[in-house]
Amino acid sequence: MQRRILLFVTDLKIGGTPTVVRDIATRLSRGNEAAKARDVVIEVACLDRRGPMADQIKAAGIDVFPLDASGPADVAVVGRLVKLVHTHRIDTVLSFLMHANAAAAAASLVCAGARFIQSIQTTQPTPGWHWSVQSIAQHAAEKILVPSASAADAAAQWAKVPRDKIVVIPNAVDPKDFAGLDEGKPNGKRAGFIGRLDPIKRINDLIDAVAPLPSQFTLDIFGEGSQRQSLEAQIAKLNLNDRVKLHGAVADPREALRKIDLLVLPSAAEGFGLVLIEAMAAGVPVIGTNVPGIRDVVRDSSNGLLVPPSNPVQLGAAILRILEDCAFCDRLVAAAKIDVRARFSWDVVLPQYRQLLNLE
Repeated sequence: MQRRILLFVTDLKIGGTPTVVRDIATRLSRGNEAAKARDVVIEVACLDRRGPMADQIKAAGIDVFPLDASGPADVAVVGRLVKLVHTHRIDTVLSFLMHANAAAAAASLVCAGARFIQSIQTTQPTPGWHWSVQSIAQHAAEKILVPSASAADAAAQWAKVPRDKIVVIPNAVDPKDFAGLDEGKPNGKRAGFIGRLDPIKRINDLIDAVAPLPSQFTLDIFGEGSQRQSLEAQIAKLNLNDRVKLHGAVADPREALRKIDLLVLPSAAEGFGLVLIEAMAAGVPVIGTNVPGIRDVVRDSSNGLLVPPSNPVQLGAAILRILEDCAFCDRLVAAAKIDVRARFSWDVVLPQYRQLLNLE
């Protein structure tokens, strides 16, 4: 009997969760003999209009269906989702993020033959109404998937999800995809950030941390978002235009990882922090804040460094320590590569998705 699974996400813009959706889809549908024997069809849909990640998914031979929601109040999108589930004979819907989870929960009321699983990918406490909606939507799901123990705690506390309903499956990378990115790099002084330019990421703290460092220490920021103008103003005010560069979004994180010597994620909260394991696999040392999600990945002074959130002074000291102490940096990098293979490689993680989706 053919299995038909729909991965359903709020949007397919460049970002952590769309990347996760792309990778799950391509890994589960990869055309090896085992996949053919299971007779599994994976499709992807998004609430929003078609985004850049949709092209990458389509290039892998996977059908993508944008539902073209005009905004959060476009309830007609639920009908379009129901039609997709019915006409494509979908037996399992795995939705990601609050808006998609809410739409999937509504669709489940008239899709009795399908199994619904939701994914919560954040530990961010605000906006509170997101958690209120999620606390209602979760009743329509058989399981709630989260990427970390911290996200499980958030789902239980703020969305009132029963603990026995939560499944923790971490995000993953293929270490082979990031091999060799650290070869030939000089012992540089280039810190970097990769991600959305959003207040929750606390990029302003990173700029403040770099400002008093010696002039050879630079910062490259890759990403786009609502905070761009305020960050540009901060850089100008601190006279850092020669040392801090905003490069815009990159379609592939490897483009950015090739250009930096250190990855810093100074967020106030994360569900996981996919960019951390991408950097670790690439041989780029990492610094993160000691907050939910990040501390599920980074083990302080073992595979990276953790610093208190909203503390530019300690963040700057950590940057100096890694970029000036080559032996310490090399130990972190070596341990991080081992840790990624042991905890966050697709060889380890994909079987967990197969079990959740009853594909084993």
